[in-house]
Amino acid sequence: MRHVGRFAALGGFLFAVFLFWTQDGRAIVLLLAQAGFGLVLAGLFHLFPMILNARAWQVILPGRGRPSLGRMTNLNWIRESANALLPVARLGGEIAAYRLLRRAKVRRSPAVASIIVDMALSTVSQFAFAVLGFCLLLQATGATPLVLGIAYGLAAATPLSILFIAVQQVGLLERATRLVDRLAGGRLAHMIGHSARIDRAIRTMYRRRNSIVAGLIWRSAGWLLASGEIWLALHFLGYPATAVQAVAIEALIQAISAVAFLVPGALGIQEGGFLLVGAAFGISAPLALALAAARRLRDLVVFLPGLLAWQWAERSRPAASH
Repeated sequence: MRHVGRFAALGGFLFAVFLFWTQDGRAIVLLLAQAGFGLVLAGLFHLFPMILNARAWQVILPGRGRPSLGRMTNLNWIRESANALLPVARLGGEIAAYRLLRRAKVRRSPAVASIIVDMALSTVSQFAFAVLGFCLLLQATGATPLVLGIAYGLAAATPLSILFIAVQQVGLLERATRLVDRLAGGRLAHMIGHSARIDRAIRTMYRRRNSIVAGLIWRSAGWLLASGEIWLALHFLGYPATAVQAVAIEALIQAISAVAFLVPGALGIQEGGFLLVGAAFGISAPLALALAAARRLRDLVVFLPGLLAWQWAERSRPAASH
């Protein structure tokens, strides 16, 4: 998987270079120079939705021994940074999150279960956010080929989103572990008990309906607030975007990036998405690519330090063993 991620990153990078090469590079540079430090401020705005996402993750953890919001925000920062920048198909962040939750004295089963449930809430809320973006795009442009393509993609993703939630309710982890254990000749028998406890923790979390609803609300608020990054970046680039445009662009770019999860940072795919979605709203190609560059700047000013924070955290005392 590591080599697949590296090749995907290289291919995406070359495609992104091609997109910038074939457009008016001078106009893109002038737009970025005009925006200046404003794009750094737009990138730092991501800290606010990150706090909301951390709160969504926090509320689904059992109240006893639950880390503080500040600690959860730090963990979520590292989690998002690893998923955004490392060639690990968005799994590196979940592994980092588990290790750091254990260091925060969260027991093994609730730690794993909280990550799995939070991923499900993120998927469901992002799907709803993508539908909102689609509706706003449809209202603005009508049934264009791009809109129809997005509609087909959302229709295909609907059963997958439902299935992702459903399988968590039936003890899938324990069943999968038993199957792998049989294939391994019984060498993984010691893992079956751990898997069963994680499945029970997942079901317990879903039974806490108020926490699940609160998690969905916080996650949805995080997606909406993240649109402020787009609005601010366009503002500093000299384009008077509306809140509706910012929400639609953010929703559709996030959906495109999620589909391209095998490509680290959605390299190339995200840039192409900005071109397509920007064109639908009448945004010129140079401005759309300048906006894409602003998103990459966000990765540098927010997520690169997150990776460094992860390395620092890994040097702390060992994780708890209970």
